[in-house]
Amino acid sequence: MNSTNGKSEKPLITGKIDSFFLHFYNIFNFIRRLFREAVRPPIEWGEFINQCYQVGYKSLALVTVTGFITGVVFTEQSRPTLSEFGVTAWLPSLVAIAVVRALAPLIAALICAGKVGSSIGAELASMKVTEQIDAMEVSAINPFRYLVVTRVIAMTVCLPILMFYNALIGCMGSYFDVHAHEQTSLVAFFDNAFTQITFLDYTTALTKSIVYGFTIGVVSCYQGFHATQGTLGVGKAANISVVISMFLIFIEEVIIVHIFNSIR
Repeated sequence: MNSTNGKSEKPLITGKIDSFFLHFYNIFNFIRRLFREAVRPPIEWGEFINQCYQVGYKSLALVTVTGFITGVVFTEQSRPTLSEFGVTAWLPSLVAIAVVRALAPLIAALICAGKVGSSIGAELASMKVTEQIDAMEVSAINPFRYLVVTRVIAMTVCLPILMFYNALIGCMGSYFDVHAHEQTSLVAFFDNAFTQITFLDYTTALTKSIVYGFTIGVVSCYQGFHATQGTLGVGKAANISVVISMFLIFIEEVIIVHIFNSIR
């Protein structure tokens, strides 16, 4: 840090510790600005819809494949244990509870963190290092509202939808596996599966997906919006966006599960 008289200032604690707390201060200001810009008109509806298309529709294929495979594999792995106790009839309930409570929100979030989060980080970082964001400001366009707010809101809105879709596909994968072994009908399977799922389970899954979506959006946009070091910063922003998003998702998973388990 440089003072006005040209002499270097001594750090308050150490250079690294000062930089660490300054980084958190910048994140706090970024999130505060995000909420402030989100409630101020005008809303960039065109860019918001475009981002919903990028986040939601373009992730459907990957979410479908992973959800179906998850349902099949989880059913196959659970069947031997339940067969030992003669309770294979519990398979639909077991799979549905596991998918809705934990697997669907986590899988959908990790897919979006890897696929969409890295894309957002790289895209904004590329615009930053090529000074396109500065050009938007010169053109009287609010780049923060246009680039950041729309992407964070789109991620927060689309991830819950992808989560419930992933849960449905996971249950369908489980149904095909159960039907192949026990000849269970589709109506009987889903009637048995969702009997044990409560409103609190849906609330838990929805809360997780909203928090995960917001986290991915904020982390990816922050890394891209503050990228440096030219083209090297583009790859770094994409990589850090994925790593930090996934790390925070697992931490939030533990916290949210602990909170809702204390309510049950």
